[in-house]
Amino acid sequence: MRERQASQGARRAREFEVFVAGAAGRLLHAATLLTAEAPDDNPRARRLLTLALAHTYACWHRLRGEDPYDRARRHLATRFAREAWHRRGGPGRTRLRPPGTLAALTPQERLVVVLRLYEGVAEEQAAALLGLPPDRVRVLCDRAIVALTQPTGRPAPAARGTEAAPS
Repeated sequence: MRERQASQGARRAREFEVFVAGAAGRLLHAATLLTAEAPDDNPRARRLLTLALAHTYACWHRLRGEDPYDRARRHLATRFAREAWHRRGGPGRTRLRPPGTLAALTPQERLVVVLRLYEGVAEEQAAALLGLPPDRVRVLCDRAIVALTQPTGRPAPAARGTEAAPS
């Protein structure tokens, strides 16, 4: 009996090691995008990754055909969302902008952009994961794309056909 449990534990550990070897890099990159930290200085992203992998390992034997990457990504996203909610600035707290590419976005916009564009999660799935209506996810994604593609300090160009006629 103990030998069987030991062999199952060893097999579980090997399977998880293989999963981590294949998925950890991409999950760390997603976490780094979420936290908007610099890729070479990302302690919050590494902490999110560690917690997501620990959670995935803890329920590894219960996955039963479920995609472990999806499980880890969901945990990463929900943990980030929860921490971002609790980090919101209150009285006396200053909010420092992290240095990453997505730093100009709100945490919710970053989460939607990373899930939709980097991870390729469908709009309906992202909405279900975040507890938002699909229309809200679409608006957040569109707003984030505009914020990332418009040069700072300049107004967005007017749509064709809406410019005022010269006087």
